[in-house]
Amino acid sequence: MTVSVLLVDDQPLLRAGFRLILESEQEVSVVGEAADGRAALACARRLLPDVVLMDIRMPGKDGIEATREILAWAAEAGQTIRVLVLTTFDLDEYVVEALRAGASGFLLKDVPPDELLNAIRVVADGAAIVAPSVTRRLLDRFAARLPPARAAAPPRLDRLTDREHEVLRLLARGLSNAEIAGRLVVSETTVKTHVGNVLTKLGLRDRVQAVVYAYETGLISPGAPGDRR
Repeated sequence: MTVSVLLVDDQPLLRAGFRLILESEQEVSVVGEAADGRAALACARRLLPDVVLMDIRMPGKDGIEATREILAWAAEAGQTIRVLVLTTFDLDEYVVEALRAGASGFLLKDVPPDELLNAIRVVADGAAIVAPSVTRRLLDRFAARLPPARAAAPPRLDRLTDREHEVLRLLARGLSNAEIAGRLVVSETTVKTHVGNVLTKLGLRDRVQAVVYAYETGLISPGAPGDRR
């Protein structure tokens, strides 16, 4: 199935760059572009994309308000449109407001191309995805609302090798695959394999669930020494 994408960003060069990345993947089709929130709403109504790749800071109607209006219109019209926010600004208030507006994901614009393509597929399938560093920081912020850590590690954790345990801890601290590879002095391909094994063995869908699982099991704790901020 081809995923149709609407690009929304006020910078033409960035839109062109994203288009090149997305059109390199046969399963993704860029169906339109918009330079601000108002144009994004009009394009979404006309083109009915599967995913809107949305910038936040734009002149006129910003990405948060555009996200809210697009999703409200889609719900009323019986259409399924999902929004993936992609921004330069790693600020908690933007993340929270974007998710409150109904966005299915939040990534930074320096995300590697393969991770961006994967995020679009994840969102198109109805799941949620948030940049690892952002996920970790938000969980620290809202940790009091999470279930208490379990007294003993559940059986599923015992399925992991020592290296997979280490990868899970680093993943939960917000490190990207490239950063984990640098920390462990292995290739990024090796890290991707370990991450895939961790998700499979623990029965988890994505990295966000892995971070929550690490908190719930007490594998990591809010503000633990050495964690990234």
